[in-house]
Amino acid sequence: MKKTIHWKFTLILLLVGFMTAVQFNSMKNPEKRDTRDVWAIRQDLATEKQIHSEMLSEIRELDKTILTYRSLNDENTGRALAQTVDKLHRQAGVTDIEGPGIVIKVEPSAESAALGIPITGISPELLTRFVNELNRFKGLIFEIDGKRYTILSSIRDINGMTTVNGLNVSTPPFTMKIVSPTFADSEKLYSYLAASTIHDDFYLDDLILEVGKPKQAVEIRGYSDRIENQFLKELPKGE
Repeated sequence: MKKTIHWKFTLILLLVGFMTAVQFNSMKNPEKRDTRDVWAIRQDLATEKQIHSEMLSEIRELDKTILTYRSLNDENTGRALAQTVDKLHRQAGVTDIEGPGIVIKVEPSAESAALGIPITGISPELLTRFVNELNRFKGLIFEIDGKRYTILSSIRDINGMTTVNGLNVSTPPFTMKIVSPTFADSEKLYSYLAASTIHDDFYLDDLILEVGKPKQAVEIRGYSDRIENQFLKELPKGE
C-alpha cells in the first residue's frame, strides 16, 4: 500500500514539475506579437502589392517577347533579336538616352559661403539617401556628376572621396540629371522633390538642392565601363 502511495506521489510531482517547466519556458520566451498599427500593415501590404504588380508586368513582357519570336519567320528573327538586344542595352544603361526629365544642381549653402566654411564633397551616405529617394519612382534613369547610375553602380568612399562607378564625384557645385518615362512623371517627381525632407539633410551638410523645373528633353550619357559577361557563352555557328 505504501509503495502504491509512493508511486502516485512521485507521478504527481513529475506532472507538477513538468507543468512548472513548461510555464517557466513560456514566460521566458514569450511569443512575439505584431505591434504594428493598421496603417503600418496597410503600407506593407501596398508595398507587396506593388512588387507583385511589377513582377506580373515583367512576366507579361517576357510572354509577349516569346510570342513575337514564335510568330516570326527566319528572315525577321534577326531583326527581332537586334531589337531585344537594343532594349536590354537601354535597360542596362549602356546607351545614351534622351527624354523628359529634370536637372538638379548641388551647391554650397549661402550661409556656409558667407561664414567662410570650407566646401567639402558630398558624403556617400547623403548621396545614397538621395538615390533611395529617387528609387521610390519607377522607371527613372539618372546621372550623377556626368556618371551614369545603373543597377551595377556603387557609391563608395575611396581615400576620403565619394565615388560613383569608381570615379570621384566633384566637389559642389555639380549637377544631376533624371529622365522619367513621361513628362507627367517628371512633374510628379519635381513636386515630390520640392517638398521632400531630403533638403534638410543636404542643408545639414552645408549643401542645397536646386531642383530645376521639368523639361521635355534631358540627355543622359550611357554607362562608360564595359559590362563583363560571366555566364552566357556564344555557341559556334551551326549549333
